Amino acid sequence: MNQTQTTSSRIVLYAAAADVVLVLLFAASGRASHAEGDSFFGVLLTAWPFLAGLVLAWLASRSWRRPLRLWPNGVAVWIVTVLAGMVFRLLSGKTAQLSFVLVAAVVLGLFLLGHRALAGMLLRRRSRRRVG
Repeated sequence: MNQTQTTSSRIVLYAAAADVVLVLLFAASGRASHAEGDSFFGVLLTAWPFLAGLVLAWLASRSWRRPLRLWPNGVAVWIVTVLAGMVFRLLSGKTAQLSFVLVAAVVLGLFLLGHRALAGMLLRRRSRRRVG
C-alpha cells in the first residue's frame, strides 16, 4: 500500500488482529517447545507482556495510519513489541536470557513484518488487476 492510498478500517482491523494472533502463536509455540502445555490461559500468561508491548508499539508508531507499511511502522511495531515485552516480562518476575531475547526478536520479526509484506504484496497485485 503506498502513501497516497487511504487506510480502510478493514486493513487496520486485519493488521491489528494478525499482530495479536501472531503474538499468541509465538507464545503458544514457545510453551509447546518447553513442554509447558498449551492451555489458553497459559498462553495468555506467557503472551501478555508482548501483547502489552504490541499495544504500546501501535500507539507509539500510530500504526493505524499505515498499518501495512514495513518502514517505519512495521519495524517500529516489531522492535517496540520485543523491547517492551521483555521489560514487562522482567517486571513480572520472569527471565529474559539472551537466547530467548534473540529467538523472540527473530520470530516476532518474521511474524510481524512477514504478514505486512505479504498483505501489502497481495493488495498491490489486486490494485494492478483493477487498473489493468
